Amino acid sequence: MVPASSKLVLGFIGVAGRGRESLMPWFARHDDVEIGAVCDVYASHLERAAADTGGKARTYTDYRELLADKEIDAVVIATPPHWHSIMALDAMAAGKDVYCEKPMCRTPLEGRMMAEYARRYNRVTQVGTQIHATENYRRCVDIVKSGALGKIVAARVFCTMNDNSEGLGQPPDSAPPAGLDWDQWLGPAPASPFNMGKFRDGMHRYFKDYVDSWLNELGPHIVDLPFWALSPGEPRAVSAAGGRFATTSMADVPDTMDVIWEFSDKVITWHMMQSSSFHFGVGTPGRGRKLCIVFHGTQGTLTADYGMRQVLDADGREVDSDDYPEITPKSPGHEREFLDAIKSRNECSCSFANHLPLHTALGLAHIAMAVDRKVHWDAAAGRVIGDEEANVLVAPKYRAPYKLPD
Repeated sequence: MVPASSKLVLGFIGVAGRGRESLMPWFARHDDVEIGAVCDVYASHLERAAADTGGKARTYTDYRELLADKEIDAVVIATPPHWHSIMALDAMAAGKDVYCEKPMCRTPLEGRMMAEYARRYNRVTQVGTQIHATENYRRCVDIVKSGALGKIVAARVFCTMNDNSEGLGQPPDSAPPAGLDWDQWLGPAPASPFNMGKFRDGMHRYFKDYVDSWLNELGPHIVDLPFWALSPGEPRAVSAAGGRFATTSMADVPDTMDVIWEFSDKVITWHMMQSSSFHFGVGTPGRGRKLCIVFHGTQGTLTADYGMRQVLDADGREVDSDDYPEITPKSPGHEREFLDAIKSRNECSCSFANHLPLHTALGLAHIAMAVDRKVHWDAAAGRVIGDEEANVLVAPKYRAPYKLPD
């Protein structure tokens, strides 16, 4: 156990926009944190991140060399998602605690292995779903767990964003910029010519090879609330439909996607489209991202987003959303929870194990979409039932020589 008074030395892997501009200052604001090392495959990103530490952080272009640094207590992984599982598994095997940005990985098997490694190596882990730590989400969980809504039979999640891939357009392939190791950036993803559209400003989120879909981008934040409040476990069946129907950029993720997760006594659904910013009566109309989570109970309904919650009784009349007992412990902050857990060795609320049912549900939705049919899931065995084509997709397909450990 690390003494409570000790400095925690963190290494950051992936220091472009999210890693450098958000996560580094987010962690560095704590008096007991020192940024000991930064790692990136692009020299420009690496130099700027090191400069942000006053030149104190050691620099690495190979994350494995950072993991071998004995002074590093824990790592923060903020690379594109196709790298998350390999880096997290290697980090835990190297004795490092891990904060990993969402999605924690891309396939059900990767997630299971990450949770297993955390147990095997006694590692503290946290998935970067920072909305989980907010007061509004906590109070929504309290409302559901109070039983005041009756039996919850369905939870529906909406996300709309009229963005046409944020102006991605159709940029041509080109040579990578000086100082970028593009082959290493691709890592386990399929070989592909460099294209600035895939590389700039986090735009990898518009390509299946790196993130799969917006369900992996926003689902860990939004679908997290019903999974937290309802604790449904892993779904027994999943259906998904959608495609690219509205947008015109070079992106290949679905711009429209509907998912149904089936459990023994309820369903949870996801509805996403980039073609509209319709707000479903939640918040204010207008362009931009709109989202909403609705819990349908036999005695009432709860509607929420990141900062709002509204409770209606069975007759559709609004009731005070503050008039419920406090059940769920408050969070000291998502990153502070991780730092405290490194010292106490307690489990974080969004540890790999705790996040696994949600992650599995997201992965199964992508599998159902890929095979174009409902898939049935055996949670105990960790496999799709009676559908070998779908079951193959439970595991990742990495480019050689990358592979999951045995």
